[in-house]
Amino acid sequence: MNEVDYAIEGLAKDLVLLLMEDFGMDMKSALRTLYTSDTYAKLQDAKTGLYFQSPRYVYDFLRNEIKTGKMS
Repeated sequence: MNEVDYAIEGLAKDLVLLLMEDFGMDMKSALRTLYTSDTYAKLQDAKTGLYFQSPRYVYDFLRNEIKTGKMS
């Protein structure tokens, strides 16, 4: 696993925990929500640099996507 993959996995863990806390999701639902989101697709694209941001910064995109259906 390279450094980018490691950073992405660390962020994914934090994002799942935030989903569970804010939306009352169980882990399975939170993982499915994250892994099927446009936010996660952008997070996996190293060219976006999103993996380098804080979990709360990325979570704001994810939360907005969940609420509006669009990543902004």
